[in-house]
Amino acid sequence: MSGIYIHIPFCKQACNYCDFHFSTSMKKKEEMVIALAKEIEMRKSEFQGEVVETIYFGGGTPSRLQIPEIKLLIDSVYHNYNVAQNPEITLEANPDDLSEAYLIQLSKIGINRLSIGIQSFFEEDLKMMNRAHNAEEAKKCLQIATQYFDNISVDLIYGIPGLSNEKWAENIETALSFGIPHISSYALTVEPKTALKKLIENGEIAAPKDEIAAEHFSILVKKLEENGLIHYELSNFGKENYFSRNNSAYWLGKKYIGIGPSAHSFDGEKRSWNVSNNSTYLKSIDENKLPSESEILTKTDRYNEYVMTGLRTIWGISLDRIEREFGSFYLEYIRKHALKFINDDFLFIENEILKPTPKGKFLCDGIASDLFLVNLV
Repeated sequence: MSGIYIHIPFCKQACNYCDFHFSTSMKKKEEMVIALAKEIEMRKSEFQGEVVETIYFGGGTPSRLQIPEIKLLIDSVYHNYNVAQNPEITLEANPDDLSEAYLIQLSKIGINRLSIGIQSFFEEDLKMMNRAHNAEEAKKCLQIATQYFDNISVDLIYGIPGLSNEKWAENIETALSFGIPHISSYALTVEPKTALKKLIENGEIAAPKDEIAAEHFSILVKKLEENGLIHYELSNFGKENYFSRNNSAYWLGKKYIGIGPSAHSFDGEKRSWNVSNNSTYLKSIDENKLPSESEILTKTDRYNEYVMTGLRTIWGISLDRIEREFGSFYLEYIRKHALKFINDDFLFIENEILKPTPKGKFLCDGIASDLFLVNLV
């Protein structure tokens, strides 16, 4: 199983918390779509013998594209790659872009999964984050989208300053009221060089508090599990048969090609990434050059990545796989360093699978970093 990720580097406006690569100028959109289609063709040799089972439009805001532009990119993948009979084709979208006419057309060109960036159903939260949609649009788009799409994921953000536990619970309940089968939820994080960081430094917005985020996370897990959603990855919850096939492939170490500026790729041993500059990307593709850098992952790099992704997922870290792929030294290392977390009831081992306990889930990224190996090739 392999996947193709297509990065659409355009947004209507900049969200205060976002540090992804995008532009609010749409002047080069048509030129960019042509370049993306060209890169798809240029890289087909990388997937000879592979079957593409997922196509994912991320960004940025892919729903800023017109229907013919999205169809061109889907057709380019089908023309150049061996695509599975029933691939998962996801489009990330903002509520303000999802008119009924647009949704109908998306369903007709092969998009079969939507990932909608709701973030909150409260006006004050959306304004603080500088989202392009309002609370009414958030609800209206779900009313319409659920008429045409069965497989829908909603993004929600917790740990927002001023968001009470009661309002956070209402956010979750509102999403569930539409019968949404998948929710991705993330703590509000203050990234360097974002507007949010500047607003906090200027005292205009309170800084997020870890203890509030932990409370919100606990409410999230409890409510979603009570409603039949499985907590299959730290930030992702889905009903059976609604796990993101695209994201699950990342976490399980499958191959993928990233198309577009700033997009990353992985072939099992090498990781590569495209330049995070639209003009440079366009110029390189026009000259038939791939604007990317790459690195060969060492055994230790691959071990650390497996520890990070494994600990975040329902599948955990297979100690048998650690020994088989990395050797006895790595197995002894992880057993030794996991012991303190097992004794403190943050981790447990079952059938030679290392997993976080309910208490350890919110802290699993920090725990993983303590299990990493450094300065070893």
